Amino acid sequence: MNILTKPWFAAVLIVLLQPAVSVFLVMKSASAIVASLAAQAGQVATEVMRPRETRAPWDMWTPELEKLAQELKTQRDGLKDREQAVVQREARVEAETAELARTRKEIEGQRSEITQLLTVVGTDELKNLKSLAQTYAALTPKAAVIIFSEMDDPTVVKILSLMKADVVGPIFEEMSKEKSEKNNQAQRAAMLSERLRLMRASKPAAGP
Repeated sequence: MNILTKPWFAAVLIVLLQPAVSVFLVMKSASAIVASLAAQAGQVATEVMRPRETRAPWDMWTPELEKLAQELKTQRDGLKDREQAVVQREARVEAETAELARTRKEIEGQRSEITQLLTVVGTDELKNLKSLAQTYAALTPKAAVIIFSEMDDPTVVKILSLMKADVVGPIFEEMSKEKSEKNNQAQRAAMLSERLRLMRASKPAAGP
């Protein structure tokens, strides 16, 4: 029997020829594949060498970013205003502190002066002073001023403190008329008036 007519021979022949056919087909299409790969590689190289387009930073600017920038600017301006207000407040506090210290110093000086001006009538001399007050109250304001010009201020204040206001007023009015450089009774009247006020303010301590 001829071997070519056997069924298994055809199957073996197909198995043996299949690799050869595959190699033939690959070799035939290899040139096309290589050309295609070369074209793709050239295109990639061209794209790599081509400079990328740069987008301007403002291309990303959006209404949201605009709103955020405006809010930040508003906050920055607000911080500047508050900082300036704080600086002004500190300067004002420093000025007020200095003014308070100066006022306290003036008050202490005035307190010391008031202490010196304050005249308190002693109980031992109260009787004599009342008698003198009644005597000088009966004089004319001009005569009383002449007599007072020969007395020291503490004694005059004590006498005036025992006189009625309607008597003391005309005496001070008469003293205010004399404003000569050697005998400034107007200035003395102001001083006596201040001492008299302080003395009457301390009336409980001056009582008999």
